[in-house]
Amino acid sequence: MYTQQRFLLMTLDPVHIGTGGYRLGRVDLSIARDLGTNLPKIPGTSLAGAARSYAAMRYEKLGCAGQGSRDRNHCGEAACPICYTFGHARGRAGGNAGTVSLGDAQLLLFPVYSMAGPVWVTSVAQLRQAGFAVNAPELARGEFATTLAAWAKHLNLGWLLLEHKPGDADISPAGQEAVQGWKDIARRLVLVEEGIFSQIVNSNLEVRTSVSIDPVTGAAKAGALFTYEALPRAAWLWCDVVEDDYRIGDEPWPVSQTFTNKALGETWSRSLAVVKAGLGLAEYLGVGGMGTRGFGRIKVMHNWEVSHA
Repeated sequence: MYTQQRFLLMTLDPVHIGTGGYRLGRVDLSIARDLGTNLPKIPGTSLAGAARSYAAMRYEKLGCAGQGSRDRNHCGEAACPICYTFGHARGRAGGNAGTVSLGDAQLLLFPVYSMAGPVWVTSVAQLRQAGFAVNAPELARGEFATTLAAWAKHLNLGWLLLEHKPGDADISPAGQEAVQGWKDIARRLVLVEEGIFSQIVNSNLEVRTSVSIDPVTGAAKAGALFTYEALPRAAWLWCDVVEDDYRIGDEPWPVSQTFTNKALGETWSRSLAVVKAGLGLAEYLGVGGMGTRGFGRIKVMHNWEVSHA
């Protein structure tokens, strides 16, 4: 028995999910990318780690956050929403797998400044993978279609100048009435050919320069200058969360209906509710690195069920 839930996310701050270590290239610290498309993404492990930690905060089960350790084991109790949902490696009951899996958050809408002001760039393939309904003209490599009202001339997207392709572009997500902020950007979408979407994205990522401070002098430390890139604010992503509640049958691991957070008044009844509770705090506490520099906050804009069995 499983349920597949789709989440729409928007970055409230720049988001930096590093690849670990320095790299030779445009910046010293690059961000995680999808191998096939070269598009930035938020790995599912980053989302799952943040969701587990924040859910543990909300349900007052801080000992069950993280991977556990010799000094602080997961409780492993059947009535624990954290251990039941995300699994546990240590504890009195031994190890058990979780009942949810979080996929990578894939890039959907990317903000770029243009002569028409801020627009959100995407492609037909990206939209359809996320379950959006798309009606748009077929595009060549140097063309674009748009929902901008009365725009029928060339448009610059960063360093690229594209030619307008006549024809109506209609884009709608599942349950669009419930998608927060959708009306604000639905009239400012730009569709491009799939082959240049990644080029536009990677050419317009936010790049910052920082330097370490010498604690003795209070000035910049010599040789400590470094650059890093990030997904910009107001980028939209999507990811799937699969709830696989396989502990059913003659001897199920029962889900507690009585574990209630007294401060929040929340009672958990299924694993998806725990994931939503955890991701809800990412709007305030963020994901990824550079948190002390104001990075990382993401917001759940909408979620809906894709399939179940």
